[in-house]
Amino acid sequence: MTETISARAVLLDMDGTLVDSTAVVERLWLEWAAPHGIDPATVLHVVHGRQGHQSMAIMLPERDHEINIRENAVMLANESKDVDGVIAIEGADVLLEALRPYPHAIVTSADVTLMNARMGQAGLTVPSLTVTAESVSASKPDPEGFLLGAKLLGIDPADCIVFEDSGAGIQAAHAAGMRVIGVGSHATSHQPTFHVDDLTQVAVVPTADGFELTVRWRGGVGTAVTQ
Repeated sequence: MTETISARAVLLDMDGTLVDSTAVVERLWLEWAAPHGIDPATVLHVVHGRQGHQSMAIMLPERDHEINIRENAVMLANESKDVDGVIAIEGADVLLEALRPYPHAIVTSADVTLMNARMGQAGLTVPSLTVTAESVSASKPDPEGFLLGAKLLGIDPADCIVFEDSGAGIQAAHAAGMRVIGVGSHATSHQPTFHVDDLTQVAVVPTADGFELTVRWRGGVGTAVTQ
């Protein structure tokens, strides 16, 4: 069984959506958190989907934010150098190739260097339009990044579909007035509009005036989520 989704543009998160970087992200963040005595479960709950300095501010709320900015710069540099084990989410290469003729962009909390490092390691082509940490003043779950992506593409937010895996990202997309395809098992608890286990369950179908997305349901295996 399939669901057909109308859209004029697609906005894609990177980590957890196009590439699986979970092992390196969690390892580096747990190393950062250990000297501060932060519970590992708290770290893993907070860091996914957000810019690093915001994650630090949540976990160390009394600390001067300038320290977070400096340490995040170090974290980004370390993450950019440590890409062993970063792989593409299944179906990401096919989806990106199918989207190539149509309006689409990456909207990520990573900076440009980290985005290029992880996408390159995973063997994925970076779209011509990207919204990275340098592009925005506020991190997900703020909708700024997704709204900027829609603006740069010249598409109304309501006509954009977002692919996301994290709670912060899904919250940001909904706040931007966009529908969301949640990717992976963790996405379901954050109420995306639709859910897939991986990107092989999504197809781009050309139409007379653009494209549609089809999502295979569970049993086929995707899921439509009631809001």
